[in-house]
Amino acid sequence: MHPALAHLTRAIPPTDAPRAHDWARVEEELATILPSDYKRLVDLYGGGLFDDAIWVLEPDCPNKHYDLASENHVRAEAQQGLWTGGEPKPSELDETGSRTIAWAVTENGDCLYWLARPGQWTVAVKEGRGREWEFHARSCAEFLRSVLLTGDAESDVFYDFPTEGPHEFASSSSFV
Repeated sequence: MHPALAHLTRAIPPTDAPRAHDWARVEEELATILPSDYKRLVDLYGGGLFDDAIWVLEPDCPNKHYDLASENHVRAEAQQGLWTGGEPKPSELDETGSRTIAWAVTENGDCLYWLARPGQWTVAVKEGRGREWEFHARSCAEFLRSVLLTGDAESDVFYDFPTEGPHEFASSSSFV
């Protein structure tokens, strides 16, 4: 198991039985191979809410607002609206072959993406109520661990997250 994911599951045990997802179908729909730590995270936890703050998106979530594919369609349109509306586009998003793929959202309207570039995946955070983008050279499991548990993510968006416990996870299925 990915070390960051192992740390996360020790600190915040999954609440539901592990379940498998049809990742081949999901990856075909999104036209990309998703990071293995994300797939394992979602297979262990499902989609849901970490520490009343970060909603991890899940394929085929009954709540369309937390469905991986639905949210990515919405976010792609929203980004186009930002750029055509005059918001400056980060240079990282202009690199040939790069794209963003949403994998989590926050209660404050922030969106966590992967900045997917050939051979490289980076966590990108788009501030929900502003123009700020942050880029973190870590996997999603490493990012969650650093924001929720260790506090070692240097982030203006996630600057006030408590790293002290108790920590909790609520499955999306408990909100439907």
